[in-house]
Amino acid sequence: MAYPDFIAPDSPEPTLVAEWRDLLARHAATACALDRELGEQHDLGMSEFEVLERLAEGHVAGEGQRLQELAPTVHLSQSALSRLIGRLEKAGLVERSMCADDRRGIYVALTEAGCRRYQEAKPLHREVLARMLATPAK
Repeated sequence: MAYPDFIAPDSPEPTLVAEWRDLLARHAATACALDRELGEQHDLGMSEFEVLERLAEGHVAGEGQRLQELAPTVHLSQSALSRLIGRLEKAGLVERSMCADDRRGIYVALTEAGCRRYQEAKPLHREVLARMLATPAK
């Protein structure tokens, strides 16, 4: 392979770039498959499922999770997460409430319908992950 003058032939750079591109391709393919299949079968996008899952993991009856603590765990900006929560709330899957101790804080909690939808979608989510991540990217 001929390298440009600014890349030494023994440089790890081409390998790093190839690995990075492979990672991006796998992520994109997996995200698309999750969006498509979760959407078709459970009327959920990948990010919506991720929010439901994070809320389910920390679910304690009647308690929620602070919106500002949830945002970094689902890799969304606070404003994008707020819009997503609005859609989930409109669908009856989550509910928002004000923090009693801090009026700026907003709690988000799963509803019974949200718990059900999450439990119904979880096997498909895991199946898509297993299928997409088991095979090497091309």
